[in-house]
Amino acid sequence: MKDKNGTSKPAKDDIFEKDYQKIRQIQPRASESTSRNPRRPEGLARRPQQKSRQRKSAPLLAKAAAPLLALAVGTAAGLGGGYYLWGYERPYTINLKEIQVPSWVEQEFIRKNLFSRPDVTLKRVDNIVIHYVANTNSSAAANRRYFDNLADQDPQQPGTVGGSHFIVGLEGEVLQIIPLSEITYAAAPRNFDTISIEVCHPDDSGKFSQPTYDSLIRLTAWLCKELELSPKDLIRHHDVSGKNCPKYYVEHEDEWKQFKKDVKAAMK
Repeated sequence: MKDKNGTSKPAKDDIFEKDYQKIRQIQPRASESTSRNPRRPEGLARRPQQKSRQRKSAPLLAKAAAPLLALAVGTAAGLGGGYYLWGYERPYTINLKEIQVPSWVEQEFIRKNLFSRPDVTLKRVDNIVIHYVANTNSSAAANRRYFDNLADQDPQQPGTVGGSHFIVGLEGEVLQIIPLSEITYAAAPRNFDTISIEVCHPDDSGKFSQPTYDSLIRLTAWLCKELELSPKDLIRHHDVSGKNCPKYYVEHEDEWKQFKKDVKAAMK
């Protein structure tokens, strides 16, 4: 692509790769699955050296090639069907930049920086990840300040990384601190296709207060509708990395199942 002066401009995908190269020292890049066309079968028939040999060999070659051709067609069909079912070849049609948050979500974006808001495009969303802040009785505003203050670290040195798209507070307040169209350091190695929600809690059990829980249900149900996801697409940080997060829902599987049921009811 060239600009009006005739100078070559980098493609969007090239910019995306450079962004990842820029931050790879502090955040290992997740290995993204890519679809490839199945290799075209070779050696089904050789080019004959002479016309007389072609006439003699044609029936034999056709007979030998038939099972190979059937195998190739079957394999291609199977792989193609698999790509379709797994979503690798389906275009992602949701424009994350165009989603308008409801009035009960307060947007207070943190500064762009290498450690908590790297300003890398989020191309698709396949799951919503639930976290807990692991800092008892801290507010949504306090956790937002923590993520924003990570920007003050020396970018030339190793540092602490972290972030989240949303934070749900002790009183049920909902803050959005990173746009839906950007990745956040919250659920490696799934940062490239997930939205993360950090949730405040009053004590070490990690159980959310009722106002917090109600707002989390409301927020998650809204996100599922906007992103065309279902409660089956809700996961815990634990499900990504094995971390004990969100603690209460890792230790109480029945409550996690109930949470997803409550989100499903709220979507109706």
